[in-house]
Amino acid sequence: MTDEIRLPDIGDFKDVPIVEVHVKPGQAVSADDILVTLESDKATMDIPAPAGGVIDAVLVKPGDRVSQGHVLATLSGAAASTTTPAP
Repeated sequence: MTDEIRLPDIGDFKDVPIVEVHVKPGQAVSADDILVTLESDKATMDIPAPAGGVIDAVLVKPGDRVSQGHVLATLSGAAASTTTPAP
């Protein structure tokens, strides 16, 4: 089963640029492993994996701008069913 990993609520920030992607397709991750780093004018935010599994696809790259609910990656594996639901 494959689930989408969506950007969780990060407060009042909209269209925040991704400055670094820490995972690649085929990579195994554990819950709370850092997936991407965002940088707003006020803070740098690391976005963790909501569950463990294997990254199937990374759907963002550095320079992309994201807001709450944006799909960052897809994840498969036994723990994938606990990923953040769509808004």
